[in-house]
Parts: sequence; C-alpha cells; structure tokens
Amino acid sequence: MVDFLINIELHQNSTYQQQIREKLVELIEQDTFGDKALPSGRKMAQLLKVSRNTVVLVYESLVDEGYLVARKRSGFFVHPDLLMVQRLTNSVQTTPEGLAHNARQPNWSKRMLKQPSRLSSLNKDENWLKYPYPFIYGHIDVSEFPLYQWRECSRIAESKGKLHEWVEGFIDIDDPQLVSQIRQQILSKRGITAKPEEILITLGTQNSLFLLTNLLADQSVTFGVENPGYANLRHIISLCDSPIKALELDNAGLKLGKQLKGCDYVFTTPSHQYPTTVTMNVERRKGLLEQACKDDFIVIEDDYESEVNFIEEPLPALKSFDQDGRVIYVGSLSKSLTPGIRIGYLVADSSLVTELRKLRALHYRHPPSNNQRIAALFISQGYYDSHVRRMRRTFEKKWLLMEQGVKKHLATCKVHATPGSFCFWIALPNNIHSHDLREKAAQHGILIESGDTLFMQKDAPKNYIRLGFSAMNTDKILPGLQMLGELITELSHGYVEPLQKRIV
Repeated sequence: MVDFLINIELHQNSTYQQQIREKLVELIEQDTFGDKALPSGRKMAQLLKVSRNTVVLVYESLVDEGYLVARKRSGFFVHPDLLMVQRLTNSVQTTPEGLAHNARQPNWSKRMLKQPSRLSSLNKDENWLKYPYPFIYGHIDVSEFPLYQWRECSRIAESKGKLHEWVEGFIDIDDPQLVSQIRQQILSKRGITAKPEEILITLGTQNSLFLLTNLLADQSVTFGVENPGYANLRHIISLCDSPIKALELDNAGLKLGKQLKGCDYVFTTPSHQYPTTVTMNVERRKGLLEQACKDDFIVIEDDYESEVNFIEEPLPALKSFDQDGRVIYVGSLSKSLTPGIRIGYLVADSSLVTELRKLRALHYRHPPSNNQRIAALFISQGYYDSHVRRMRRTFEKKWLLMEQGVKKHLATCKVHATPGSFCFWIALPNNIHSHDLREKAAQHGILIESGDTLFMQKDAPKNYIRLGFSAMNTDKILPGLQMLGELITELSHGYVEPLQKRIV
C-alpha cells in the first residue's frame, strides 16, 4: 500500500530531489506512514526509477529538518513529535454529536456587503501557456526573461554580507536603494524629477490605484475614467461607492472640455490609451493640465506601456509637464520585466505619499524587502537598461509582424494600432460577437481577449477584441493571425468548418 502511495510522476520542471522531498513531506503531513518504516532507499529508488543516492539525500535532508528519524538497522521513520501532533489533530471533534454541520455554518451570502466576484473581467485563461497562439496582453514569453542576471542579483542580495540590509524588513518605508534607482534610472527617462519622499513603492499599478481610491474616494467624490478603459479601475472605484463618469476619446486620446467639469479626479493613459493604443499629443497634455487647474481636479496618470516603448523618441510623461502638483503618476516594472515581480511605484505630493504609506502599512506594511533589493541591484548593475534595449528590439519585430499579419489576414476588421504599443485593438465585422470568436479560436489553440467588458455603457459594442503579442513566439504570429482571419471569415458568413476537418 505504501509503495503505491508514493508512486510519483517525475517531470523536468524541477530536480528529482525537490519533487521526491515535496511528495514525502505531503505524505508525512497526511499521516500516511504512521509509525511504520518508510521504504528503504534501494526500494524507493526502484519504485521511482532514480538513483539510490538521490533518495538517500532526500531522506537525510528530511532528518535534518526534523521530519524523519534514522534508526540503526531499522530504516527511516516519521519523527515521533510529528506523530503526536497528527494524532492530536485527528482526535479533535469539529462538530458536536447530534447537530448537523451545515446548521452551524454562517450564511456568508448575507454577511458579505460587497461581492467583487460579480464584477466583470477579461476572464483571462490561467492555462494560457498551453495555447500555441496566446494573443493575450500582460504576459511575456518566459524564454525572454533575464534569468541569469536576476539570479545573480538575488545571489548578491542574499549573500552573508548583504543579508542584514533587508532581511528584517523596513517597517513601513521602502528600500532606499530601489527608490534611488527608480528616481535616477526610470523616472528621469520619463522627464520626471521627484524627491524620495514623493515616491511610494507598491505591488503594481493596480495596487497603486487601490490605495489611492481607498484614501481619496467616497460618495461625494466623482472619478472621470476613459471609455473604453481599464475595467478593474472602475471596479475599485465602485467598491468605494464613488460616482464614475465615462469620458469620451478621439484620435488624440482623452477629449477635453465640458465632459471633465464636475470631476474631482480624472484617470488617463496618455502614453498608450488602454485599450485603443492612442497616444495623447503634447498639445492635448498641456491643455489637460490647464483645465485641471481651471476646474480644480486632479489627474491620475497611468504611464501605461512606456517602459519598453520602441519608438526612438517617445513623448515625455504627462507628469513631466506638471508645474502645479496636479498629476499623480503611477508606473510599474510589469511590462518591462514580468507581471510576477509585482513591483510598482507612485509619484505624488509628499503629504499624499505620507498618508498612502500609512494606509499601505495597514494593508501589508510594504512590498517584500527581498524583491525590492533584488530589483534595485538589477537596475543599478545595468541589467535593467540592457534588458529594456533588448526587449525594445524584440517587441518592434513582433509589432511589425503583427501589423503585417493583421493587414493581410484581418482585412475585414477595423484596426486601431499605435507603434510602440503591446496590443492591437480590433473591431470585428458587426455581425460577429467577440465571445463567439473567442470560443471558436480557443478550440484551435488561439487565445484572444474579448473587449466588451472594457466599455462602461450597458449597450456596449460586442464586436471588439484585443490582440496582444508580448507572450507570443515570433514564429507563431503570422500563422496564428492567418488561422484567426479564416475563423473571422467563416463566422461572418455564418458557418464554421467542423474541427475534425481542420488541420492546426
């Protein structure tokens, strides 16, 4: 029975030692072995088809960590202290006799005053890596991550001489080295000058927006947001019960004038509008700041997609034109490195940052100190700039392939695309519902995002999709677009060829 339970399917994603150790810890915690000996190293090696030395090293490491004890001429056994804890846990009565368990459970549906799960979303597929053609936004091709350089910075940060600098945490402040590097190496390239006390490190742009709305929003405060625009921002604001005003766009981005009157805060993505990719020109940016002063509102700038913009001379950030403290600036390292790092930054008046810092401390004190220090080293060692230059070349190549493929294979669609952006905003023929195309495309290994949730109005158009390319293998872009174009043609004629007749 024990031999069967410890049958492990070993894979290549981690070492055999790691996989065997993880499985044994799981089985020990489940009290699988009781007070019986584990299989001998030789027997275990035969079962798992690995070397005996691999198993012995795992057993010895579990002895060192207090999971096992070695008994001379008897083998390895679960540590007696663990057996006592497991048996005590098993003996606890969770439900009194004679009373049904369900009768004791709280009715959470009545207790929860807010239910974020009911809010609309892009419904990203968590298994996107399994798709041959992932035309999705916000992810990267994992082969392009600078693993060696990141690992080197991690090694430096975790060395004995450096460990004391971050291992105890920063209470509620940020890693001064990271703040310094963001000021000197990132904000300066966007034309922004900021003092250390005007910068807050966050867990990304969405976290920055969550902190801002929690501090600034209530029923008396109106937020103006771009339409179409970032759906999660609207959801964050709605949880604070603030009124939301949909703001119209044109070919220069956010429209100024009458629609901004009455707003206390105006959210905009001037670098590349989310999701239409339009870039706000200099005249419009200056006009927005003038109206902000005149009508007394604050601009929240999400410098969306600026990090790896491959345009030779991208426009400076809106914040760089701000002379009156009217702009709150948010950015992140997600697009330039990877979403999983979860490091963002916010620039605002020091008095606002002070309160945001105290609010953040109530949530999670500060972002993980080790990630902050590794990121600081990654930037200071020149790895960040080198990676950004390399990714600019990669993204430019991918963007040009996307442009070529979209023009050739999606000719019946209306395409919105701006050089330097990471996605294409596509209007399908009017008789095609984006969800229908998304479903059919997924069956062919093509992953796309429907865009209807990005509109605010109830009668929002249902024929928009967003095609990202940052996660795509270069060789897959044109074939994927060709297949997508064929599906669009078939759907527009009201017929889709049976899957078994198609060769993917």
